[in-house]
Amino acid sequence: MADKDFENSDADERGEDEVLGEEGSEAQVSDPDPQEELTVDDILGSAQNADAAAEDTVLADLESALLNDLKRLQAEYANYRRRTEEQREVEIERAKGAVAKGLLSVLDDLDRAEKHGDLEEGTPFATIAAKLRGVAERIGLSTYGAAGEAFDPQQHEAIFQAPTPGATEATILEVVEIGYRLGSVELRPAKVVVAVPAE
Repeated sequence: MADKDFENSDADERGEDEVLGEEGSEAQVSDPDPQEELTVDDILGSAQNADAAAEDTVLADLESALLNDLKRLQAEYANYRRRTEEQREVEIERAKGAVAKGLLSVLDDLDRAEKHGDLEEGTPFATIAAKLRGVAERIGLSTYGAAGEAFDPQQHEAIFQAPTPGATEATILEVVEIGYRLGSVELRPAKVVVAVPAE
């Protein structure tokens, strides 16, 4: 039995050798002809077939459409950012205006108290009044309308006209209620007594 095994293994080895020999002989027989090596210039310089040209046209159209979509989206986003920034500024001004309008009556009371001598220097009430006026200035609230200024019906509300000898034009004789502006927006016109030329 041991002899048989050796014989079978010898036959197997010879069979494998024969197969290898056959493959080796075929490899030698089918030696391909060496082709010319192509360069990048050769490939780029060659003429395109109709299918490749049509495919390039389709790709160019698709690229153009996508580029136009991208430009449109960028423009829409830029417009959106501009609109939201403008709306944000408007809302900030509106909120400041609401706060300022709420403070007007308090500021009027402080002015009346000061005229009557109730805001003496060093008192707690005077300190609170100074802080409140500081807050009003920080939000952009400003006053206008002072005695001696020229009367402007666009900015001042005349509650009384006093004929005054020597007056050449309408001027503010007395301020009854101070006018307030928030930035360039008028919150309340100044209520004034106007000195007019005597007839």
